Amino acid sequence: MPSLLDALKQHSLVVADTGDLDAIKRYRPQDATTNPSLLLKAFDLPGYQELIAETLDAVKAEGGDRQRQVEHAADRLAVAKGAEIARYVPGRVSTEVAARLSFDTRASIAKAHELIGLYARHGVGPERVLIKLASTWEGIRAAEVLEREGINCNLTLLFSDAQAQACFDAGVFLVSPFVGRVTDWYKQATGRDYTPDEDPGVNFVRGVCARVSRGGYDTVVMGASFRTTGQVLALAGCPRLTISPGLLEELAAGDGEVERRVVMEDASDIRPSPLSEAAFRWGHNQDAMANDKLAEGIRRFDEDQRTLEARIDRRLG
Repeated sequence: MPSLLDALKQHSLVVADTGDLDAIKRYRPQDATTNPSLLLKAFDLPGYQELIAETLDAVKAEGGDRQRQVEHAADRLAVAKGAEIARYVPGRVSTEVAARLSFDTRASIAKAHELIGLYARHGVGPERVLIKLASTWEGIRAAEVLEREGINCNLTLLFSDAQAQACFDAGVFLVSPFVGRVTDWYKQATGRDYTPDEDPGVNFVRGVCARVSRGGYDTVVMGASFRTTGQVLALAGCPRLTISPGLLEELAAGDGEVERRVVMEDASDIRPSPLSEAAFRWGHNQDAMANDKLAEGIRRFDEDQRTLEARIDRRLG
């Protein structure tokens, strides 16, 4: 009998929500990701010390303003790690634009170009990379420009129908609606637990899948931020699922059949009109959970970015 992980792969492409090469080699995901949180974890792993030292030595040798050195080193590390990961996955590596740029379209576009240029120096073409941006109005506008240039994007921190629709309107390659953080908010608000089929995060992602398939949009939906294997299995059939090593291990250790729980519907002939900025902001504003979790997510990503940069600053000496 197949493992639950192998059975799940019959319905959804599995993405590793980790930068740990050992985990990537073990579970053979289609895609993988890097972000400041994952880079922080890798900063203490023995297997990455040589890569970190080489990258920081190269940045230090280039000289220049100290803060610019630190920020550039963070990008260089993310790309160096992403390029290494790209050797072990057949698909793409998502690499994040710093959260502090989430409300600056121009700066986000410039940073994306910089990251793609760094990947090119490692021999990794843009077809192997997804630029990860927060699903703010400004981030979505940046993605719209980048997609027209042939640079595909992954819009993350997605919690509302307004965010999803704006991403579809912009022709974004991939969106990452969050499961666990949605459920966390509702559990705290209501004081109750949920079965997988009642789970607010699961049902939110199912709704995003229904919206994209009914509209016939090309955007790929990738469920993210899982807390349990029950949440993962409840989304079997979602085009992609990004899963942490701990949950991948649980799925690999279990066996049995996995039922498809998300069926992508046939496209209708009618799409809603593209959202204006005002309609986007109003629609997102009406969802208290989405407002809270987007703002919190940006702050948390930025905190990890700043912690990473502080550690880089100390290592630069």
